[in-house]
Amino acid sequence: MEAITRYFTAEKGESILFILTGVSAIILALLFLIQLKQPFYNGMAYSFILIALIQIAVGGSIFIRSPKDIIRVTNIVQTDKRLIQTEEIPRMKVVMKNFIFYRWIEIALILAGTFLFLRSSPETVLKGVGLGLMIQAGIMLLLDYFAEDRGKKYIEFLSTLL
Repeated sequence: MEAITRYFTAEKGESILFILTGVSAIILALLFLIQLKQPFYNGMAYSFILIALIQIAVGGSIFIRSPKDIIRVTNIVQTDKRLIQTEEIPRMKVVMKNFIFYRWIEIALILAGTFLFLRSSPETVLKGVGLGLMIQAGIMLLLDYFAEDRGKKYIEFLSTLL
C-alpha cells in the first residue's frame, strides 16, 4: 500500500509544480503585456498564457484526482487483486501511451518555437512566440519525463502484486 500512496503522492506533488509553473507564466505574461508592452515580450506572453492554461488544467485535475486514486487502488488491492490486471494496469498503459503523444507534441512545439525564434526578425512578436514556446514546451517535456518514469515504476510495482 505504501508504494501506491507514494506514487500518487508524487503525482500530486508534480501537479503542484504544473500549477505553479502555469500561474508563474501567467503572472510573467501579464507583466510583459502590461508593463513592457513590446512586440517581442507580447509574443512570449501569448505562448506563456496558452501553455499555462494547459498546465493549470492538467495540474489541477491530477491534484484533485490523486487522493481518490490512492483510495481506489488501495481498495482494489485489499478487495479484488484481479482488478489490478483488468483495470489498473490497462489504465496505466493508456497513460503511458499518452506520454508518447505528449512528448511528440512538446518536441514539435520546441521545434516550432526554435524555428520561429531563429527565423524571425529581432524584437518581433513571432520571435517572442518562438522563445515562449521553447521555454514552456521544454518545461512540460521535462515534467512529463519524470511523470513517465514514475509511471513505468508504478506499473512494475503493480505487476508484482499479481
